[in-house]
Amino acid sequence: MEPVHIVGAGLAGSEAAWQIARAGVPVVLHEMRPAKGTFAHKTGDCAEMVCSNSFRSDDDVMNAVGQLHWEMRAAGGLIMATADRHRLPAGGALAVDRDAFSAAVTEALQAEPLVQIVPGEITELPDDGNWIIATGPLTSDALAQAIRSATGTDSLAFFDAIAPIVHADTIDMTIAWEQSRYDKGETEAEQKAYINCPMNREQYEAFIDALLAADKTEFHEGETAGYFDGCLPIEVMAERGRETLRHGPMKPVGLTNAHKPDEKAYAVVQLRRDNALGTLYNIVGFQTKMKYGAQTQVFRMIPGLENASFARLGGIHRNSFLNSPTLLDDRMRLRQRPNLRFAGQVTGVEGYVESAAMGLLAGRMAAAQALGRDLPPPALTTAMGALVNHITGGAEAKTFQPMNVNFGLFPPLDEMRGGRKGRKDRYPAYTQRAKDDFSAWLAAQ
Repeated sequence: MEPVHIVGAGLAGSEAAWQIARAGVPVVLHEMRPAKGTFAHKTGDCAEMVCSNSFRSDDDVMNAVGQLHWEMRAAGGLIMATADRHRLPAGGALAVDRDAFSAAVTEALQAEPLVQIVPGEITELPDDGNWIIATGPLTSDALAQAIRSATGTDSLAFFDAIAPIVHADTIDMTIAWEQSRYDKGETEAEQKAYINCPMNREQYEAFIDALLAADKTEFHEGETAGYFDGCLPIEVMAERGRETLRHGPMKPVGLTNAHKPDEKAYAVVQLRRDNALGTLYNIVGFQTKMKYGAQTQVFRMIPGLENASFARLGGIHRNSFLNSPTLLDDRMRLRQRPNLRFAGQVTGVEGYVESAAMGLLAGRMAAAQALGRDLPPPALTTAMGALVNHITGGAEAKTFQPMNVNFGLFPPLDEMRGGRKGRKDRYPAYTQRAKDDFSAWLAAQ
């Protein structure tokens, strides 16, 4: 049997390889790292997480992301199984020890007899064979040019910013305190998954002034600042209004200062644990394009971080993605070159979980093809089905932008149209319908 070839061993490519091998089909996984790296990646491991360590909400009743988690687990996904084994306390979210996570994914794929990992860069799109392109937002220049040549159009681009990471032992815990918002979580560890740094109004106003005045990274000629709204740099949010951050990542609600319980903070900066040892914390929602020197000065204005030591400072880079509604069919194949499937963030989904989910689908579809079958996508009432429907035709091509999974992509329930019922009724109905329909999709294979 001819193998399926996958280009890129990120979350999407790794998940695709796992699904193909589990179907009994050989797979060759091509990865250019570490021989050729990117500015964001630090290792040659599979499924390296570069922006944060969070898979976001794990609530599969009230949250569309949590429902996507459920579907990936139901489908025997490698990414979710590995995340579950390396999870860290994070309130209602699923956060992982990123180094241990990627090492475990790599080990699992290396131990799978039907998976062959081949180092080296792929610079051209093959004319035949069964291929999945899962190179992500940091697709190499040579392959990006080959994709542009094959599609006859430029890929779109936006800028994705990386949040900084702080050494935990340099956080002043006489000022900061541990608490998840609204004490969310079943265990004490979950209820204390975040470190909170409070600001009064004067401190907040001074912080905003410094943020607006700080030196920022300049864009290269020909680049445009088309940010994805779910991942805006904090200085861009501040430019939209001085109160924007206080109603976004710095909102003070659901928190009580353990040191001054009677004093209400005007704003709060949250940090989330980034590794199993609890030695590293990332500043939640603090993606930035400030220059490194400015970052240390501005972030040390945050109460509790005056003497902070940074394991990593924030950064910004260009992310490329296809105008998928015009280019891909519902089997995730390039319409002009149906031997090529695309998966992951390069298709225009946003987020670790969404990228891995598209890898799962592409892998199952490619394996079915290798076995002489055709596999349709899940019903669009499911999280995966809603997402793949959006990128392969549900979205408006002229305004296509990266998208997280959300209930707005799900078809409404007839009995709940017109907003007659609130989220407490609608969201569980959406997720129960999704579970039923996704289970039926799996059973039919």
